[in-house]
Amino acid sequence: MGDGIGRYRGTEGRPSRESRLAQWLRRRSGNTDVEDPQREDLLLAAAAAGLPLAPAAHPIGYRCSCERIGCPTPATHPISFAWQTQSTTDRAQIQRWAQGQPEANFITATGMVHDVLDVPLEAGRGALDRLLERGIDVGPVAQVGEDRMLFFTATRGTPEDEDEWWPCALDCHPETMDEHPGLRWHCRGSYVLVPPARLPGDGDLAVDWVRGPEHPLPDPLTLLEALTDACAKYAGENEDIDHHAAAWPLGR
Repeated sequence: MGDGIGRYRGTEGRPSRESRLAQWLRRRSGNTDVEDPQREDLLLAAAAAGLPLAPAAHPIGYRCSCERIGCPTPATHPISFAWQTQSTTDRAQIQRWAQGQPEANFITATGMVHDVLDVPLEAGRGALDRLLERGIDVGPVAQVGEDRMLFFTATRGTPEDEDEWWPCALDCHPETMDEHPGLRWHCRGSYVLVPPARLPGDGDLAVDWVRGPEHPLPDPLTLLEALTDACAKYAGENEDIDHHAAAWPLGR
């Protein structure tokens, strides 16, 4: 897996990283021209696969570059409110953005060409292994830090039955996100970070490809059963752990 262009992350490993000292020295010097030599290539590869891109905020330590006090989605939201119309696969425009904003993350707008099935990392890893073992075509897959896994699929378009839509709510409450660890379906009106992207923290957290954008986008329904089953199992196991921890006597 992950044998295409650029820096990919395996399901059991991580991409190599420069030392934290080197990262700190680069931030102190203000030199952002060498942020990631593969960054532009990876963004252009995503665009070439049909993923429309737009610039997003980036992390400054644990804070967001937007400087909004209490930003609810630090370093993971678009820079412009017009991100849906701004999103593009135009190579020249993406190069201008990447070179003019060397620290920016990028989002890809869903519901145009592709959707994204967003699941807890542990559930996603298990589902990915099972899907590949069964010979099911799995498209691009990305890992978001140590929390989530993104399965990129073809968009469902505009179904006749609106009840079929299972959209991701972008205005969900961040403080309760961990209480709802199930599947999120990013379709029209939504977006996700596209690799490579950096997350708030000490420099180790990132969004990287597990399977690159050279893999064709599958129909989301071919993955849905495996992903929902994996999420249900993950939620059940964590509920059992929580109940066990609550029943365990304190002070021993």
